[in-house]
Formats: sequence, C-alpha cells, structure tokens
Amino acid sequence: MPPIVTGIIASLLLLANILFWAVFLFSFTLLKIIIPVESVRKVITGILNLIANAWISCNSGWMILTQKMNWSIERPDSLDRNGWYFVLSNHQSWVDILVLQHTFNGRIPLLKFFLKQELIKVPIMGAAWWALDFPFMKRYSKEYLAKHPEMKGKDLETTRQACEKFKDMPTSVMNFLEGTRYTPEKHAQQQSPFRHLLKPKAGGMAFAMSAMGDQFRSVLDVTIDYPEGIPTFWDFMQGKMTRCNVVVKEKTIPEELRGGDYETDEQYRLNFQQWVQQLWEEKDETLETLRQR
Repeated sequence: MPPIVTGIIASLLLLANILFWAVFLFSFTLLKIIIPVESVRKVITGILNLIANAWISCNSGWMILTQKMNWSIERPDSLDRNGWYFVLSNHQSWVDILVLQHTFNGRIPLLKFFLKQELIKVPIMGAAWWALDFPFMKRYSKEYLAKHPEMKGKDLETTRQACEKFKDMPTSVMNFLEGTRYTPEKHAQQQSPFRHLLKPKAGGMAFAMSAMGDQFRSVLDVTIDYPEGIPTFWDFMQGKMTRCNVVVKEKTIPEELRGGDYETDEQYRLNFQQWVQQLWEEKDETLETLRQR
C-alpha cells in the first residue's frame, strides 16, 4: 500500500483502540473516585493497570498489522512482572513510547512515565494518564526559584507524593533523563560530550530514588536506535520505519544511592551525578556499536 494509505489505516486503528479502552478505563476510574474504601481502590487500581496492559497489547497488534518492522530487541531473561523497576532511556522521537511499551508489555509492570504538567491537557490521553497515576511533574527553573524562594523543594515533594502511590503495587517508573528529544541542533547547542546523546539530567531520577529507592529491584537501562534515521510519528504510522534496535541492560542500584537528599546533600548529589554520567557513557558506547553494525 502507498505510505499515506498505511498511515491513515494505522491512525484509524490507533484512534479506535484509544476510544475503546478509554471507555473501560474511565468507567473504573469513576468507581475509584466515588468509593472511599482504600482496599477497594487498590483493587480498582489493579484493574486499571490490566486495562492499560490490554490497551498496549492492542497497540502492538495494529503495529504488527500495519508495519513491516524488523525488530531487534535484546533484554534480560530475569524480568519480573511483580517487581519494581526504574526504567531510563535515550529520547529521540514520540515513537520511543510505543517502542518501550512494545518492548516491556507483559514482562514488567506497567510503565509509568514522568510527564510534564502541561500534558494533562492532552485530550483523552491526559485524563487516561491521570487515571493511571502517571506522575505529572512541574519543575521550576533557577530563575523562577530566585524570585519565588517559597517554591523551593515543591518539585521534590510532588515527586514523592506521586511515588507514594507506587509503594503498594509493582510499578515501573520511566524517565527520559535527557528531558527532551534529541536533535543535532540541541546536541550542538549543549556542546554535549556524548556522540549520540544529550546531557542527562539526574534530578528527577534522584528524587524518585529518594522517595522509594529501597523498593526498586534495579534499573533497566534502555538504548533505542533507529538505523534508518530518527522517525517522526507520522513516518512511523506510514510504515516508513522498517528497523528498530532496542538493547535493555539491567543495572544494580548502588546501596548508597538508594536514598538521600539530592537537594541539600552535596556529596550525595555528586555521587549520583557521577553514576548517571557513567550510565550515559556506556549508553553512548552501545549506540556507537549499534550504528557500526
């Protein structure tokens, strides 16, 4: 089929999938809101996660139907659906989200992405993310905090409150440490020391470790490579992306980094940044190896 036809069919299937599962998701979310019993709410939260997993499985289904994709996915055999993981990845395109969900669905608990506060306004999906307890982050710049010192520490508190919801149910907390999608222009502007990556921002990950570091089984370090070039979402929908490489490495979390005050403890902050720097150096090497195949 011509790419435009493939894109239209894939878009219709994506939309139909969203509308179908949103009905079930929002129905149970309403029950969760109106029933004040905590034990019942926990059961409903489990049901909501099952609905989300089914939603993602159907996404994989229409992707298989419409995309001639040659997947190369390397992941550990030890992944556990009942474990707690912190998942991190390089970020190049909105396609990354579908790739990550396809890679992990049914193998680890539902991925809960750190999202910018503004994304809650996205029609249907914003409400779905909220219903599934995705952590919405409102980060403040140094300039803003200088003018409003009373807001210092509020972003950390927001992260802790979001992560509190994950303590009773296995969860995979997902974060793009670069904070934005990679482009050659951003890479040059940052004067990034990495060949294929932007500089990582350790703060969000450190805040999550501070809130629930003792519960995380490990870090799942994901490297995504698009051999044919970084696709736009519409390129992907049209079936123009035919190859995708994904490498997942399970990393042990150093005990001294499982809890600490990233905001006020300078030594902890330095140690955490050095650890993330090492992870990023290894990821850069992985991407270099993938691109030389």
